[in-house]
Amino acid sequence: MQIEERLAELGIALPEAAAPVAAYVPVVVSGNLAYVSGQLPFIDGQLVTGHLGSDVSLDDGVAAARACGLMILAQLKGADIDLNNVARIVKLGGFVSCTGDFSDHPKVVNGASELMADVFGDAGRHARAAVGVPSLPLGAAVEIDAIVELAKV
Repeated sequence: MQIEERLAELGIALPEAAAPVAAYVPVVVSGNLAYVSGQLPFIDGQLVTGHLGSDVSLDDGVAAARACGLMILAQLKGADIDLNNVARIVKLGGFVSCTGDFSDHPKVVNGASELMADVFGDAGRHARAAVGVPSLPLGAAVEIDAIVELAKV
């Protein structure tokens, strides 16, 4: 199945790729790997901000991580990478803005991990990090980056 068909089947419309907020590029391809810069969670055009463990619920954190995953896919498309050319999601790095006693980072980042498996099947299963941090750019609740293997360059 083509990835665009799979996205439609899942009822997913990718957002517009967000412009960088500092001095970096959203995607760098080196060899057969695409490195996607950390993506922030936009839902209905609004940045999800706050801290898990205080003013952001676990469910909202999971939704924010999923939104980061959608932005990763949008950035790949924005870099003229055909999503059908994705051989594997190699690794996601998840950063969760949270209180010091919050410990459900893995549950939050599952929002992005489960999205990748839903879209790419076994090729969406990946290695991962999920860590808590005291703050993220623009006050975002979650930030996720990715390493993606491409079938052909």
